[in-house]
Amino acid sequence: MTTLSPTRILVADDHTLMREGLRRLIEGTPDMVVAAEATNGHEVIAHVRKGGIDLVLLDLSMPGKSGVSLIKQIKEEAPKLPVLVLTMHQEDQYAVRSIQAGASGYLTKESAGTELVTAIRRVASGRLFISPEVAEQLAMNVMPGNKELTHKSLSDREYEVFRLMVEGISVGDVAERLKLSAKTVSTHKSRILQKMNMQSLAQLVRYAVEHGIVGEGDEGTED
Repeated sequence: MTTLSPTRILVADDHTLMREGLRRLIEGTPDMVVAAEATNGHEVIAHVRKGGIDLVLLDLSMPGKSGVSLIKQIKEEAPKLPVLVLTMHQEDQYAVRSIQAGASGYLTKESAGTELVTAIRRVASGRLFISPEVAEQLAMNVMPGNKELTHKSLSDREYEVFRLMVEGISVGDVAERLKLSAKTVSTHKSRILQKMNMQSLAQLVRYAVEHGIVGEGDEGTED
């Protein structure tokens, strides 16, 4: 009788307690094991290039290169390596962009305790793990006449900057978090305003609240 090898998982999250919790959960399951850990995008790519992993369990918000751009690089380096996003972000738009970038699944940290093992098994087997809401949004995105929301015109990096700014994070802090220069972030801000046909950060914040991208009270107001 042949025994199947456990799924070897790279756990990528910059929070030590989160990684420890995920390790305990994963290693309490006989058909999977934590093969490596990463705390930033550079370490993720290093492990992907080294090999020896079957699946990347990826936090969207880590120091350095992260988010959708990191998913794209993983898929460029190892097209067949499945990526399961595990994040605090609830927004459908992040999920849609993650799947479009090549991720095979999207799971919030809130539901990780009950759904993580199922999600890992599903993604490791070559299938998708997404909510019905995200599946519907993906379907709507390819239908004619469904591009009316202006934030959908933003590039992945612009959307990342947009999200951080409307949460009240300053240009300097956005630059530090994304490892960009303040000048580059300011350029992104100008392009975002232009693409969305708005004049100020306050307008962007109102738009974000109206469309459920941030909740009331989470938003920033400085220009």
